Amino acid sequence: MMNYTYRQPSNPLEEFKKFFKQGSSLSVLVLINVAIWIFIQVLRVIFFIYNNPDSNASNTLVLNALAIPAFVPALLAKPWTLLTYMFLHIDIWHLLFNMIWLYWFGKIFLEFLSSRQLIFVYLSGGLAGALVYVFAFNTFPVFEEIVPLSFALGASASVMAIVTSISFYVPNYTIQLFLFGKIRIVYLAIILFVFDFFMIPSGNAGGHLAHIGGALFGFIFSQVIRFSKDSYNTGYSSAFFSSMKDRFHKKQQAYQGRQDYSRPVSDEEYNIKKRENQEKVDDILEKISKGGYDSLTKQEKEFLFNTSNKR
Repeated sequence: MMNYTYRQPSNPLEEFKKFFKQGSSLSVLVLINVAIWIFIQVLRVIFFIYNNPDSNASNTLVLNALAIPAFVPALLAKPWTLLTYMFLHIDIWHLLFNMIWLYWFGKIFLEFLSSRQLIFVYLSGGLAGALVYVFAFNTFPVFEEIVPLSFALGASASVMAIVTSISFYVPNYTIQLFLFGKIRIVYLAIILFVFDFFMIPSGNAGGHLAHIGGALFGFIFSQVIRFSKDSYNTGYSSAFFSSMKDRFHKKQQAYQGRQDYSRPVSDEEYNIKKRENQEKVDDILEKISKGGYDSLTKQEKEFLFNTSNKR
């Protein structure tokens, strides 16, 4: 199977400017997160100017309104927090870390999948993380005393869903890591999942549980679209149910499409088709060597990906 490698832009600053000018779904997600953080900082300054004795009053107000509580009665009173929590950051380093990962893996995601799928994974992964967090805190005895006081915030679960989904969708995709060299992104996703699991006993159990929820959703999503891409033509919300129907008809479709995917009747026809495919692959690889992977069209990327999976 072929490996895909992430190519660093020659001018990161220009690439960054181009990223926000395009107005893609990825840039919109980043901008929403940053805008909300800026709003919180402005609110903090306003509280300070009016001499509020509590320096954390603005943060408390925002957390009470937008962070997701683990306590079920509080969550039922504020159901919108299932959505708002995944765009909420108080600490600048928390925001920066999440946005770097979102930008990095979001760009890889969009090389193979659509903008609509990116938004779907971000929102659904965040929701899955929230549900795992709330369920765990209301199920396991160790959290019993802190449930009424616990809340979660941040895009980490959504980002983990994107990281995991694209990592298992194109497991041979490699990136260059400082001090570590080239590494397949699927290994990175597995390392992050294992890290979150073993860090549950730490002081941020809720955060790590949410990360695990997002990662699990991302994995399921990647497996569904790998085997039933056509299900997304009928809508994302019904993709999982559509995929089950597709599996029941898998054998029938295989026979109906035999003329396209099975070995031709004669060896001569088979060799001609094989040679044509190889020539097309060679042309694509030559195009990559001259202009980089980003110079390929969506159809060329899809052809290269499908060809690599058959090897």
